Amino acid sequence: MSWFGFGFNGFGQIRPADVSGKVDCKVSTPVLISDLCGSEWRISACWSSRAAVIHTDSGSHVCVSGFVCGSSGPVYEEIIPESQECTNFSISERYLTLGFTDRVECWEIRHPQNNLVWRREQEPSQNAGHALALPLVPDGYVIPRSPFFCPLSTKLCAVSLALGTEHAVMLTASGTVFTWGSGSHGQLGHGALTSQEEPQVLEALWGVPITEVSAGGWHSASVSAGGDLYMWGWNESGQLGLPSKSLKEEKLKRTGNAESVVNKGEEKSKDEVFISIQAFPALVDVPHVTEIIRVCCGSRHTAAITGSGDLYTWGWGQYGQLGHASENSTDEPMLVEYFHSQDMCVKDVVCGLWNTFVSAVSKKQSLTTARLQDKSLLS
Repeated sequence: MSWFGFGFNGFGQIRPADVSGKVDCKVSTPVLISDLCGSEWRISACWSSRAAVIHTDSGSHVCVSGFVCGSSGPVYEEIIPESQECTNFSISERYLTLGFTDRVECWEIRHPQNNLVWRREQEPSQNAGHALALPLVPDGYVIPRSPFFCPLSTKLCAVSLALGTEHAVMLTASGTVFTWGSGSHGQLGHGALTSQEEPQVLEALWGVPITEVSAGGWHSASVSAGGDLYMWGWNESGQLGLPSKSLKEEKLKRTGNAESVVNKGEEKSKDEVFISIQAFPALVDVPHVTEIIRVCCGSRHTAAITGSGDLYTWGWGQYGQLGHASENSTDEPMLVEYFHSQDMCVKDVVCGLWNTFVSAVSKKQSLTTARLQDKSLLS
């Protein structure tokens, strides 16, 4: 399994500084971060850094790359001693949240010494049979600011929770979606731009079994059991995969047709429709794709994995976070050619605010693993 990164690299969180200390701020094509066999890598990312947890026979620990408060410069793969034997983790701009079998901790990562800012004990038995993934914890969820813990009714049976900049998207064991928080950009999907203090069921998806949810800066996404992709919220940069007026204007300027930009008194074509805010979930069409299995949202971009193991990205691309070897934005889901041309099967994708991290294996290796799993099930 190999992990790749592309997009914003201002603090060396994707590619470390060279011998002269220079850091490439923008990485527009996938760069190999790790190529470890026999161990499990997972990644969490924020704007200025990324964290990776490695599980090996000798135990597990989290290492951080990018900005660390108090450091004289960017760090790369710095081990966090307090993370030894953690089972779960999440990084934000100020804190590293660590999940253990018997507790959850929030640490302020800084030089010369990390500071524990919050801790909550939990019974190991509460996680038996179903290990909750952060930010979910027993009886609630963790946020990267005081008071850190927010209660959540156990009657909801939450199995997954995604936190956006100002909103939350939750998936329950029955495949139902709930949202709450700020609705200023339609990111709650309830048809209005009002906020909700408590979890409210997303009625537009009622009856559609959902298997995956994600929350970006001000947009949201979900994947159904049938492989359909639904998105809602802000579409200023085309992050919903719907027509964006601002991107159309940018494209016209790039091609030298600035005089044709809508907004200059010229009549717009009657069949041209632009979406700025999509307040209800919209079914997004990914060309030549019949099934989506995973989606992840950045601040203003989106990445999705298909059933065949291809990666598609769209939205804001100014720092190369779409992986298309350019800094252009797009409101049309586009295949990331790098993995396709390398005959690689994408297994996972994690979006930071302005960057993207991808795990992939060779398609030959993926096919071999699938066959072995089939034999194991038959035996």
